[in-house]
Amino acid sequence: MKVQELDKFKLPKNFRGRNAFIVQLWWLVQSLLFRTSPQFLYGYRRFLLRLFGAKIGKKVIIRPTVKITYPWKISIGDYSWIGDDVDLYSLGEIEIGENVVISQKSYLCTGSHDYKNSEFPIYAKKIIIEDECWLATDVFIAPGVNIKKGTLVGARSSVYSDLKSNKIYIGNPVKEIKDRV
Repeated sequence: MKVQELDKFKLPKNFRGRNAFIVQLWWLVQSLLFRTSPQFLYGYRRFLLRLFGAKIGKKVIIRPTVKITYPWKISIGDYSWIGDDVDLYSLGEIEIGENVVISQKSYLCTGSHDYKNSEFPIYAKKIIIEDECWLATDVFIAPGVNIKKGTLVGARSSVYSDLKSNKIYIGNPVKEIKDRV
């Protein structure tokens, strides 16, 4: 018995949330207009994301090197910052609250595959980062994770399950180390 039979893989209907033309158009816009925009043109990048269906709050700072798979599955609250080389792998929805910092090189991963099924089906689970959280440099967030309000996740940490409010976590996998406030 084979453990992986990729010739039997099928992408679920409407998995991307838009037709193939819109998906390719976004990837082209992201490569040619978004990523090449000057660092200080935050309003321009907010405009491009909203044009493709993202819900972006006021004064959100998104660096030009941010990579977003499907902007129509992204929601970012007022005054949040998304740092250099952050990857929002939005196969599923990503909801980011207000006053959130997602520092450089962090990776929010909403999708994966069921390794127990030889057809390797793909799935997506929503990630929620509540208000006033800080994900420090190079943090990994797994599909389906909810990080509660005011939580700080230390650099190079990996988060595979929900985190409590107003705590500080570090490690791989993360462990709670103390209260934030």
